[in-house]
Amino acid sequence: MRRIEESELIVNPDGSIYHLHIRPEQLADDIIVVGDPQRVEIISNYFDTIECKVSNREFVTHTGTINGKRITALATGIGTDNIDIVMNELDAVVNIDLEKRQLKEKTKSLNIVRLGTSGALQEHIPVDSFVFSTYGLGLDGLLNYYAGRDTVIDQKMTQAFVDYAQWEKDFSRPYIIRSSKALEERISGGMFKGITATAPGFYGPQGRELRLPLAHPEVNELLQGFKYKDNLITNFEMETSAIYGLGSLLGHNTATVCAIIANRYNKTFSADYKKTVVKLIEELLSKLTS
Repeated sequence: MRRIEESELIVNPDGSIYHLHIRPEQLADDIIVVGDPQRVEIISNYFDTIECKVSNREFVTHTGTINGKRITALATGIGTDNIDIVMNELDAVVNIDLEKRQLKEKTKSLNIVRLGTSGALQEHIPVDSFVFSTYGLGLDGLLNYYAGRDTVIDQKMTQAFVDYAQWEKDFSRPYIIRSSKALEERISGGMFKGITATAPGFYGPQGRELRLPLAHPEVNELLQGFKYKDNLITNFEMETSAIYGLGSLLGHNTATVCAIIANRYNKTFSADYKKTVVKLIEELLSKLTS
């Protein structure tokens, strides 16, 4: 069996994976990923027991139990570049023998749910509501670096978006990937649903103009107008497409739920978004552990 070289798979002296600094026994099968490291402790405060707390750079991991069920809360930091690290290292922890540096014969599937904040793009989605990302629309280009990309994307919907947007050849080709149907059934009840657009930045790529003029100031209006069958682009954020894409390629179940803290259509912002995030945390934990 192929041995993975030290330069490709970096393992710390304590046997943990390079960036996340976690070992296989420190990871639960159900994982909630968040961008903000401080949000991990908010989640783990609901745990009945805490097995471990691990921190390295922006990557913070707490694993514990609720109602006897193990769960991990993990901070990823912001952006699809960080998601590339997180998804590959989570998979490596469960599907690679880190000591022998060899793939395990039997692979394991994790349930990975992103809990984030986001701006709504549609008028009918109010601030302080929740959105389940049925699809992720990647404007980031990350998945284009991996073989097998076309085997996991929704090619018809992707092409429909490319044609609709008259997508420039200078940009990375977008991709659209579905969430896990099993996780959708498990956690999406009572939430808005739609396509979540993942941008490679917070300002220009999401149509925000400060001092630098935008090359494409119409990006929000463009996304608001796309419809494929009954699917609209509901919101903008910076991680979902990479989670869905890498999760699909690696065989993991993935989903995103977002607290809507702004509406980009009517220019409103939540009066107390932290309260809304806590409410979403409580709802998600209840659905994952009941």
